[in-house]
Amino acid sequence: MNNWKLKFFTIWSGQAISLFTSAVLQMALIWHLAIVTNSALVLSLASIAGFLPMALLGSFAGALVDRWNRKLTMIGADLYIASISLILVIYTLFAELPLWLVLAVLLLRSIGTAFHVPAISAVTPLIVPESHLTKCSGYTQTVQTLGFIAGTSVAAILYPLWGVSGMVTLDVAGAVLASLTVAIVKIPLTPNAAEDTAQPEAPQQAAVGLFFEIREGFKIFKDDKSLFALLWIGVALSVFFSPVNALFPLMSMDYFGGTTIQASIAEVAFAVGMMIGGLLLGIWGGFKNRGKTMILSVALIGISIAVAGILPTNGFSIFAVLSFVIGFASPFYTGPQTALMQERFQAEYLGRVFGLYGSLASFGMLSGLVLTGFFADITGFNVWFLISGTIISALALVMVLMPSVRNIKIIQA
Repeated sequence: MNNWKLKFFTIWSGQAISLFTSAVLQMALIWHLAIVTNSALVLSLASIAGFLPMALLGSFAGALVDRWNRKLTMIGADLYIASISLILVIYTLFAELPLWLVLAVLLLRSIGTAFHVPAISAVTPLIVPESHLTKCSGYTQTVQTLGFIAGTSVAAILYPLWGVSGMVTLDVAGAVLASLTVAIVKIPLTPNAAEDTAQPEAPQQAAVGLFFEIREGFKIFKDDKSLFALLWIGVALSVFFSPVNALFPLMSMDYFGGTTIQASIAEVAFAVGMMIGGLLLGIWGGFKNRGKTMILSVALIGISIAVAGILPTNGFSIFAVLSFVIGFASPFYTGPQTALMQERFQAEYLGRVFGLYGSLASFGMLSGLVLTGFFADITGFNVWFLISGTIISALALVMVLMPSVRNIKIIQA
Protein backbone atom coordinates (compact mmCIF):
# COMPACT_ATOMS: atom_id res chain seq x y z
CA MET A 1 0.00 0.00 0.00
CA ASN A 2 1.69 3.18 -1.19
CA ASN A 3 -1.35 5.49 -1.31
CA TRP A 4 -1.48 7.39 2.01
CA LYS A 5 -5.27 7.84 1.82
CA LEU A 6 -5.77 4.11 1.39
CA LYS A 7 -3.43 3.43 4.33
CA PHE A 8 -5.16 5.98 6.58
CA PHE A 9 -8.70 4.83 5.83
CA THR A 10 -7.73 1.15 6.05
CA ILE A 11 -6.38 1.65 9.57
CA TRP A 12 -9.26 3.87 10.64
CA SER A 13 -11.95 1.56 9.26
CA GLY A 14 -10.63 -1.10 11.64
CA GLN A 15 -10.33 1.45 14.45
CA ALA A 16 -13.91 2.57 13.84
CA ILE A 17 -15.20 -0.96 14.30
CA SER A 18 -13.03 -1.48 17.37
CA LEU A 19 -14.20 1.83 18.86
CA PHE A 20 -17.79 0.80 18.21
CA THR A 21 -17.45 -2.61 19.90
CA SER A 22 -15.50 -1.07 22.81
CA ALA A 23 -18.27 1.51 23.28
CA VAL A 24 -20.83 -1.30 23.35
CA LEU A 25 -18.89 -3.16 26.06
CA GLN A 26 -18.11 -0.01 28.05
CA MET A 27 -21.78 0.97 28.15
CA ALA A 28 -22.80 -2.59 29.01
CA LEU A 29 -20.39 -2.63 31.97
CA ILE A 30 -21.66 0.74 33.20
CA TRP A 31 -25.27 -0.43 32.98
CA HIS A 32 -24.33 -3.68 34.72
CA LEU A 33 -22.81 -1.71 37.61
CA ALA A 34 -25.77 0.68 37.73
CA ILE A 35 -28.36 -2.14 37.76
CA VAL A 36 -26.52 -4.34 40.25
CA THR A 37 -25.37 -1.65 42.73
CA ASN A 38 -27.58 1.42 42.10
CA SER A 39 -24.66 3.39 43.56
CA ALA A 40 -23.27 6.73 42.37
CA LEU A 41 -20.06 5.94 44.29
CA VAL A 42 -19.53 2.76 42.27
CA LEU A 43 -20.05 4.62 38.99
CA SER A 44 -17.52 7.23 40.14
CA LEU A 45 -15.05 4.45 40.90
CA ALA A 46 -15.65 3.08 37.41
CA SER A 47 -14.82 6.50 35.92
CA ILE A 48 -11.64 6.70 37.99
CA ALA A 49 -10.66 3.21 36.84
CA GLY A 50 -11.01 4.41 33.26
CA PHE A 51 -8.83 7.52 33.63
CA LEU A 52 -6.27 6.72 36.36
CA PRO A 53 -3.93 4.46 34.33
CA MET A 54 -3.61 7.07 31.58
CA ALA A 55 -2.90 9.74 34.19
CA LEU A 56 -0.24 7.66 35.96
CA LEU A 57 1.26 5.75 33.03
CA GLY A 58 0.72 8.05 30.04
CA SER A 59 4.23 9.54 30.01
CA PHE A 60 5.92 6.15 30.52
CA ALA A 61 3.71 4.52 27.89
CA GLY A 62 4.44 7.33 25.43
CA ALA A 63 8.22 6.97 25.89
CA LEU A 64 7.94 3.22 25.31
CA VAL A 65 5.82 3.81 22.21
CA ASP A 66 8.71 5.88 20.82
CA ARG A 67 11.08 2.98 21.49
CA TRP A 68 8.91 0.23 20.13
CA ASN A 69 7.52 -0.67 16.74
CA ARG A 70 4.31 1.41 16.71
CA LYS A 71 2.50 -1.00 14.43
CA LEU A 72 3.13 -3.90 16.80
CA THR A 73 2.30 -1.69 19.79
CA MET A 74 -1.15 -0.90 18.37
CA ILE A 75 -1.82 -4.54 17.59
CA GLY A 76 -0.53 -5.65 20.99
CA ALA A 77 -2.60 -3.05 22.86
CA ASP A 78 -5.78 -4.04 21.00
CA LEU A 79 -5.26 -7.76 21.65
CA TYR A 80 -4.29 -7.14 25.29
CA ILE A 81 -7.51 -5.17 25.91
CA ALA A 82 -9.53 -7.96 24.29
CA SER A 83 -7.81 -10.68 26.33
CA ILE A 84 -8.46 -8.80 29.58
CA SER A 85 -12.14 -8.58 28.64
CA LEU A 86 -12.25 -12.34 28.09
CA ILE A 87 -11.67 -12.77 31.82
CA LEU A 88 -15.28 -11.68 32.33
CA VAL A 89 -16.58 -14.37 29.97
CA ILE A 90 -14.54 -17.10 31.63
CA TYR A 91 -15.65 -16.02 35.11
CA THR A 92 -19.34 -15.95 34.17
CA LEU A 93 -19.10 -19.64 33.22
CA PHE A 94 -18.65 -20.45 36.91
CA ALA A 95 -20.23 -17.64 38.95
CA GLU A 96 -21.96 -14.27 38.97
CA LEU A 97 -19.73 -11.30 38.18
CA PRO A 98 -18.51 -9.62 41.39
CA LEU A 99 -18.18 -5.84 41.59
CA TRP A 100 -14.42 -5.92 42.20
CA LEU A 101 -13.78 -7.94 39.03
CA VAL A 102 -15.70 -5.54 36.79
CA LEU A 103 -13.77 -2.58 38.25
CA ALA A 104 -10.48 -4.48 37.90
CA VAL A 105 -11.21 -5.24 34.24
CA LEU A 106 -12.04 -1.57 33.57
CA LEU A 107 -8.73 -0.61 35.19
CA LEU A 108 -6.66 -3.19 33.29
CA ARG A 109 -8.34 -2.37 29.96
CA SER A 110 -7.44 1.29 30.41
CA ILE A 111 -3.76 0.35 30.84
CA GLY A 112 -3.88 -0.96 27.27
CA THR A 113 -5.56 2.27 26.20
CA ALA A 114 -2.66 4.24 27.74
CA PHE A 115 -0.42 2.60 25.13
CA HIS A 116 -2.88 2.54 22.24
CA VAL A 117 -3.82 6.25 22.27
CA PRO A 118 -0.29 7.70 21.89
CA ALA A 119 0.59 4.93 19.41
CA ILE A 120 -2.26 5.71 16.99
CA SER A 121 -1.65 9.48 17.33
CA ALA A 122 2.06 8.95 16.63
CA VAL A 123 1.39 6.64 13.64
CA THR A 124 -0.82 9.08 11.73
CA PRO A 125 1.97 11.55 10.72
CA LEU A 126 4.08 8.62 9.51
CA ILE A 127 1.36 8.00 6.90
CA VAL A 128 -0.43 11.32 6.31
CA PRO A 129 1.22 14.39 4.68
CA GLU A 130 1.58 17.38 7.03
CA SER A 131 -0.82 19.52 5.00
CA HIS A 132 -3.66 17.02 5.56
CA LEU A 133 -3.19 16.32 9.29
CA THR A 134 -5.89 18.75 10.48
CA LYS A 135 -8.46 17.34 8.07
CA CYS A 136 -7.58 13.78 9.10
CA SER A 137 -7.97 14.81 12.77
CA GLY A 138 -11.47 15.99 11.89
CA TYR A 139 -12.31 12.67 10.25
CA THR A 140 -10.84 10.85 13.25
CA GLN A 141 -13.07 12.85 15.61
CA THR A 142 -16.10 11.97 13.47
CA VAL A 143 -15.23 8.27 13.52
CA GLN A 144 -14.79 8.30 17.29
CA THR A 145 -18.11 10.07 17.82
CA LEU A 146 -19.97 7.78 15.42
CA GLY A 147 -18.51 4.79 17.26
CA PHE A 148 -19.71 6.19 20.57
CA ILE A 149 -23.23 7.00 19.34
CA ALA A 150 -23.70 3.68 17.55
CA GLY A 151 -22.10 1.72 20.39
CA THR A 152 -24.36 3.28 23.02
CA SER A 153 -27.46 2.65 20.91
CA VAL A 154 -26.58 -0.98 20.12
CA ALA A 155 -25.70 -1.66 23.76
CA ALA A 156 -29.21 -0.58 24.74
CA ILE A 157 -30.63 -3.23 22.41
CA LEU A 158 -28.18 -6.09 22.92
CA TYR A 159 -27.36 -5.89 26.64
CA PRO A 160 -30.77 -7.27 27.78
CA LEU A 161 -30.44 -10.10 25.20
CA TRP A 162 -26.74 -11.02 25.35
CA GLY A 163 -25.57 -9.76 28.73
CA VAL A 164 -21.94 -8.84 29.47
CA SER A 165 -20.56 -12.06 27.93
CA GLY A 166 -22.08 -11.30 24.53
CA MET A 167 -20.73 -7.75 24.64
CA VAL A 168 -17.23 -9.08 25.43
CA THR A 169 -17.38 -11.47 22.47
CA LEU A 170 -18.32 -8.58 20.19
CA ASP A 171 -15.45 -6.47 21.58
CA VAL A 172 -12.91 -9.25 21.02
CA ALA A 173 -14.06 -9.61 17.40
CA GLY A 174 -13.66 -5.85 16.90
CA ALA A 175 -10.15 -5.87 18.39
CA VAL A 176 -9.07 -8.74 16.15
CA LEU A 177 -10.41 -6.96 13.06
CA ALA A 178 -8.67 -3.70 14.04
CA SER A 179 -5.40 -5.61 14.49
CA LEU A 180 -5.74 -7.17 11.05
CA THR A 181 -6.27 -3.79 9.34
CA VAL A 182 -3.16 -2.43 11.06
CA ALA A 183 -1.18 -5.57 10.15
CA ILE A 184 -1.75 -5.21 6.40
CA VAL A 185 -0.58 -1.57 6.28
CA LYS A 186 3.13 -0.82 5.96
CA ILE A 187 4.09 1.68 8.69
CA PRO A 188 7.66 3.08 8.70
CA LEU A 189 9.87 2.47 11.74
CA THR A 190 11.14 5.54 13.59
CA PRO A 191 14.90 5.79 14.21
CA ASN A 192 14.37 5.12 17.93
CA ALA A 193 12.38 1.95 17.28
CA ALA A 194 14.92 0.62 14.80
CA GLU A 195 17.80 1.32 17.22
CA ASP A 196 15.95 -0.25 20.15
CA THR A 197 15.34 -3.40 18.09
CA ALA A 198 18.95 -3.59 16.97
CA GLN A 199 20.60 -2.90 20.34
CA PRO A 200 18.58 -4.12 23.34
CA GLU A 201 19.60 -2.45 26.61
CA ALA A 202 20.19 -3.94 30.04
CA PRO A 203 17.15 -3.47 32.34
CA GLN A 204 18.84 -0.87 34.59
CA GLN A 205 20.17 1.07 31.62
CA ALA A 206 16.76 0.91 29.95
CA ALA A 207 15.03 2.30 33.06
CA VAL A 208 17.46 5.23 33.34
CA GLY A 209 17.08 5.90 29.63
CA LEU A 210 13.29 5.84 29.90
CA PHE A 211 13.24 8.57 32.58
CA PHE A 212 15.64 10.64 30.46
CA GLU A 213 13.37 10.26 27.43
CA ILE A 214 10.30 11.31 29.43
CA ARG A 215 12.14 14.43 30.58
CA GLU A 216 13.28 15.04 27.02
CA GLY A 217 9.66 14.85 25.84
CA PHE A 218 8.68 17.55 28.34
CA LYS A 219 11.66 19.69 27.26
CA ILE A 220 10.76 19.68 23.57
CA PHE A 221 7.23 20.71 24.55
CA LYS A 222 8.64 23.52 26.69
CA ASP A 223 10.90 24.72 23.87
CA ASP A 224 7.87 25.39 21.63
CA LYS A 225 6.12 28.39 23.20
CA SER A 226 2.91 27.92 21.23
CA LEU A 227 2.40 24.25 22.02
CA PHE A 228 3.59 24.60 25.62
CA ALA A 229 0.89 27.24 26.15
CA LEU A 230 -1.69 25.04 24.41
CA LEU A 231 -0.62 22.09 26.59
CA TRP A 232 -1.73 23.91 29.75
CA ILE A 233 -4.80 25.42 28.10
CA GLY A 234 -5.78 21.86 27.14
CA VAL A 235 -5.28 20.72 30.74
CA ALA A 236 -7.45 23.60 31.99
CA LEU A 237 -10.15 22.57 29.51
CA SER A 238 -9.92 19.02 30.87
CA VAL A 239 -10.56 20.37 34.37
CA PHE A 240 -13.51 22.61 33.56
CA PHE A 241 -15.01 21.27 30.32
CA SER A 242 -14.77 17.48 30.35
CA PRO A 243 -16.55 16.94 33.72
CA VAL A 244 -19.39 19.26 32.64
CA ASN A 245 -20.46 16.51 30.23
CA ALA A 246 -21.16 14.29 33.23
CA LEU A 247 -23.68 16.88 34.46
CA PHE A 248 -25.78 16.89 31.28
CA PRO A 249 -28.21 14.19 32.53
CA LEU A 250 -28.49 15.88 35.94
CA MET A 251 -29.16 19.26 34.35
CA SER A 252 -31.82 17.71 32.12
CA MET A 253 -33.61 15.78 34.86
CA ASP A 254 -32.92 17.76 38.05
CA TYR A 255 -32.70 21.41 37.00
CA PHE A 256 -35.07 21.29 34.00
CA GLY A 257 -37.30 18.65 35.61
CA GLY A 258 -37.15 16.43 32.54
CA THR A 259 -37.26 12.68 31.98
CA THR A 260 -34.63 10.16 30.90
CA ILE A 261 -35.82 10.78 27.33
CA GLN A 262 -34.94 14.46 27.61
CA ALA A 263 -31.58 13.55 29.15
CA SER A 264 -30.94 11.30 26.15
CA ILE A 265 -31.90 14.12 23.76
CA ALA A 266 -29.25 16.42 25.29
CA GLU A 267 -26.59 13.68 25.13
CA VAL A 268 -27.43 12.81 21.52
CA ALA A 269 -27.51 16.51 20.55
CA PHE A 270 -23.98 16.91 21.93
CA ALA A 271 -22.73 13.79 20.15
CA VAL A 272 -24.37 14.70 16.83
CA GLY A 273 -22.91 18.20 17.08
CA MET A 274 -19.46 16.75 17.64
CA MET A 275 -19.88 14.39 14.69
CA ILE A 276 -20.95 17.20 12.33
CA GLY A 277 -18.19 19.49 13.62
CA GLY A 278 -15.59 16.79 13.04
CA LEU A 279 -16.89 16.11 9.55
CA LEU A 280 -16.83 19.83 8.67
CA LEU A 281 -13.27 20.11 10.00
CA GLY A 282 -12.33 17.11 7.86
CA ILE A 283 -13.75 18.74 4.71
CA TRP A 284 -12.74 22.35 5.39
CA GLY A 285 -9.67 22.11 7.63
CA GLY A 286 -10.41 25.27 9.62
CA PHE A 287 -9.06 28.81 9.12
CA LYS A 288 -5.55 29.30 7.75
CA ASN A 289 -4.78 30.82 11.14
CA ARG A 290 -5.01 27.84 13.48
CA GLY A 291 -5.09 30.14 16.50
CA LYS A 292 -8.29 31.76 15.21
CA THR A 293 -9.95 28.35 14.79
CA MET A 294 -9.01 27.21 18.29
CA ILE A 295 -9.87 30.51 20.01
CA LEU A 296 -13.33 30.60 18.42
CA SER A 297 -13.85 26.97 19.45
CA VAL A 298 -13.00 27.62 23.11
CA ALA A 299 -15.04 30.84 23.16
CA LEU A 300 -18.10 29.12 21.67
CA ILE A 301 -17.82 26.26 24.17
CA GLY A 302 -17.43 28.62 27.14
CA ILE A 303 -20.23 31.00 26.17
CA SER A 304 -22.65 28.13 25.43
CA ILE A 305 -21.96 26.46 28.78
CA ALA A 306 -22.33 29.78 30.63
CA VAL A 307 -25.62 30.58 28.86
CA ALA A 308 -26.90 27.10 29.77
CA GLY A 309 -26.25 28.00 33.40
CA ILE A 310 -28.57 31.04 33.33
CA LEU A 311 -31.49 29.41 31.50
CA PRO A 312 -34.84 29.28 33.32
CA THR A 313 -36.10 25.88 34.45
CA ASN A 314 -38.44 25.72 31.44
CA GLY A 315 -35.59 26.29 28.98
CA PHE A 316 -34.72 22.69 28.15
CA SER A 317 -35.23 23.13 24.40
CA ILE A 318 -32.60 25.90 24.38
CA PHE A 319 -30.33 23.69 26.49
CA ALA A 320 -30.59 20.94 23.86
CA VAL A 321 -29.57 23.43 21.14
CA LEU A 322 -26.65 24.63 23.28
CA SER A 323 -25.61 20.99 23.81
CA PHE A 324 -25.41 20.62 20.03
CA VAL A 325 -23.35 23.83 19.74
CA ILE A 326 -20.91 22.70 22.47
CA GLY A 327 -20.41 19.39 20.69
CA PHE A 328 -20.06 21.08 17.30
CA ALA A 329 -17.34 23.45 18.56
CA SER A 330 -15.23 20.79 20.30
CA PRO A 331 -13.41 19.28 17.27
CA PHE A 332 -12.24 22.74 16.18
CA TYR A 333 -9.97 22.83 19.25
CA THR A 334 -8.90 19.19 19.56
CA GLY A 335 -8.34 18.65 15.82
CA PRO A 336 -5.91 21.55 15.20
CA GLN A 337 -4.11 20.90 18.51
CA THR A 338 -3.50 17.26 17.58
CA ALA A 339 -2.34 18.22 14.09
CA LEU A 340 0.02 20.88 15.47
CA MET A 341 1.75 18.34 17.70
CA GLN A 342 2.01 15.90 14.80
CA GLU A 343 3.49 18.59 12.54
CA ARG A 344 5.89 20.39 14.84
CA PHE A 345 7.52 17.47 16.64
CA GLN A 346 9.69 14.89 14.93
CA ALA A 347 8.14 11.44 14.52
CA GLU A 348 10.51 9.79 17.03
CA TYR A 349 9.18 12.08 19.83
CA LEU A 350 5.45 11.79 19.17
CA GLY A 351 4.78 8.85 21.48
CA ARG A 352 6.08 10.66 24.54
CA VAL A 353 4.49 13.95 23.40
CA PHE A 354 1.02 12.41 23.17
CA GLY A 355 1.68 10.31 26.27
CA LEU A 356 2.56 13.41 28.28
CA TYR A 357 -0.45 15.32 26.98
CA GLY A 358 -2.76 12.37 27.69
CA SER A 359 -1.34 11.98 31.19
CA LEU A 360 -1.79 15.65 32.11
CA ALA A 361 -5.24 15.81 30.50
CA SER A 362 -6.32 12.71 32.43
CA PHE A 363 -5.08 14.21 35.70
CA GLY A 364 -7.03 17.34 34.79
CA MET A 365 -10.14 15.31 34.06
CA LEU A 366 -9.89 13.42 37.36
CA SER A 367 -9.34 16.69 39.24
CA GLY A 368 -12.29 18.20 37.41
CA LEU A 369 -14.54 15.27 38.33
CA VAL A 370 -13.67 15.72 42.02
CA LEU A 371 -14.04 19.51 41.81
CA THR A 372 -17.33 19.27 39.94
CA GLY A 373 -18.72 16.60 42.26
CA PHE A 374 -17.92 18.76 45.30
CA PHE A 375 -18.97 22.21 44.13
CA ALA A 376 -21.91 21.30 41.89
CA ASP A 377 -23.77 19.85 44.88
CA ILE A 378 -23.13 23.06 46.84
CA THR A 379 -23.79 25.66 44.15
CA GLY A 380 -26.37 23.79 42.10
CA PHE A 381 -25.82 22.31 38.66
CA ASN A 382 -26.84 25.42 36.74
CA VAL A 383 -24.55 27.69 38.77
CA TRP A 384 -21.63 25.33 38.19
CA PHE A 385 -22.36 25.48 34.45
CA LEU A 386 -22.19 29.29 34.68
CA ILE A 387 -18.90 29.18 36.63
CA SER A 388 -17.30 26.64 34.31
CA GLY A 389 -18.48 28.44 31.18
CA THR A 390 -17.14 31.77 32.46
CA ILE A 391 -13.73 30.25 33.21
CA ILE A 392 -13.57 28.60 29.77
CA SER A 393 -14.56 31.90 28.11
CA ALA A 394 -11.73 33.56 30.05
CA LEU A 395 -9.36 30.92 28.64
CA ALA A 396 -10.34 32.04 25.13
CA LEU A 397 -9.49 35.61 26.12
CA VAL A 398 -6.10 34.46 27.46
CA MET A 399 -5.45 32.76 24.09
CA VAL A 400 -6.25 36.02 22.27
CA LEU A 401 -3.73 37.87 24.44
CA MET A 402 -0.95 35.38 23.66
CA PRO A 403 0.70 36.11 20.26
CA SER A 404 2.31 32.64 20.22
CA VAL A 405 -1.19 31.11 20.24
CA ARG A 406 -3.08 33.80 18.35
CA ASN A 407 -0.87 33.61 15.26
CA ILE A 408 -0.44 29.89 14.64
CA LYS A 409 -0.63 29.37 10.89
CA ILE A 410 -1.79 26.35 8.93
CA ILE A 411 0.52 24.45 6.59
CA GLN A 412 -0.68 24.91 3.03
CA ALA A 413 -1.82 21.85 1.06
